[in-house]
Amino acid sequence: MPDMYATQAMTLLPFAADLDENKVTPGVLGFLVFAALAVGVWLLMKSMNRHMGKVNFEEAPEPEAEPAPGAGPTAPAQKK
Repeated sequence: MPDMYATQAMTLLPFAADLDENKVTPGVLGFLVFAALAVGVWLLMKSMNRHMGKVNFEEAPEPEAEPAPGAGPTAPAQKK
């Protein structure tokens, strides 16, 4: 039984003569994969923008007079 891959290679041999071994391109499949990834990222960013717009965030007011760390209480401590 002849090797299946060798038989297939022999049928493609005439096309291989025109192939430049130093030039490899991704071709149509590579472009389609890249385009699908780009569309997917665009859709994800659009969805993220929509979800971030729904977030209701209110920042807590900043305390005006915050005591310095380690200063202790202003009133003297009572002993028992």
